Amino acid sequence: MRIIRFDSCRGARVIELASFAVVWLWVLCRLSLGQEVMDQDAKKPLKYAIALHGGAGTAPSMYPRKANEQRRASLEKALRLGVDVLADGGTALDAVERVVRFLEDDPQFNAGVGAVFNAAGGHELDAAIMDGKTLNCGAVAGVSRIKNPITLARRVMTDSPHVLLIGPGAEEFAQLHGFELVPPETFDTPQARKAWERTKRRQGEHPASNWKPKACAEDIGTTMGTVGCVALDSHGNLAAATSTGGMSNKSFGRVGDSPIIGAGTYAANGVVAVSCTGTGEQFMRHVVAYEVAALMKYRQLSVDDSVNQILTHVLEPDDGGIIAVAQNGEISVRYNTLGMGSGAADSTGRFEIFWDLSQSKPDE
Repeated sequence: MRIIRFDSCRGARVIELASFAVVWLWVLCRLSLGQEVMDQDAKKPLKYAIALHGGAGTAPSMYPRKANEQRRASLEKALRLGVDVLADGGTALDAVERVVRFLEDDPQFNAGVGAVFNAAGGHELDAAIMDGKTLNCGAVAGVSRIKNPITLARRVMTDSPHVLLIGPGAEEFAQLHGFELVPPETFDTPQARKAWERTKRRQGEHPASNWKPKACAEDIGTTMGTVGCVALDSHGNLAAATSTGGMSNKSFGRVGDSPIIGAGTYAANGVVAVSCTGTGEQFMRHVVAYEVAALMKYRQLSVDDSVNQILTHVLEPDDGGIIAVAQNGEISVRYNTLGMGSGAADSTGRFEIFWDLSQSKPDE
């Protein structure tokens, strides 16, 4: 018979080591589980996300600090308005309309009040809005007596079978739906008028044949001040909105990309919402807003890679900028111009305004 002897001291030590190992195994499992939960949380779509722009082509280095502080404050307030809508469970459509309406009322931007003058000395305003959930959209072009074109564009979307109404027809539609027509001079500002007069002198008396879509540095502040907003709401819906006065001294009747669905404005649930700014003819030629969506949908690129691809390989330098928000809440804000006033926020607490006051032009 084999006798197995038990060393009590050694046994106690073995038991102690085994217990220690079990404890560490438990700790490691908990840490691994915690990291897994964190990774899963990080992959969860954001509850909401929003981005806005105040036009490509402008930069803080073009303005003194006081002017930059005013512009930054407006961008911040506009972004806050949109965040408030989304944080309260509001829709992406309501958020983008509210943001763009605010910017249309701000004379610092080339949309609504503060819009540039065309070659005939008047204003022709364009705007578009799109619902990513239904692909419904509405737009107006060449209106001169509508204080907030973006709201009229939304009414075209909701209260008509059409997508785009222009000029007098759009204004007649507005009257039939209770909109007040304002005097055309409502949109005049001294800054826009000075830019128009400079552009006329530079281009001569024949803007139709001598008109160039790109502005010189002294005019860019008002010729490239298109405004736009894109948003994802807590219901999982995307929306985009864009509004502009166009280009200073543009030919009478000229329409850019902003009210053209797929060129300057686009939104589709499951993919992306996009708003563009810059040289409208280029954005129309390349159907830029839809191209962002196509790169994401068919080539499986991220939203930021898609936007970057277009700005670096499709458009020419100084053509403009793009803001976009994907279905998962990722945001892209990019441009290939001197600068672009913009902002981005989401449900994690992110809240950024891209307009660096430290780059302000020295006071004269």
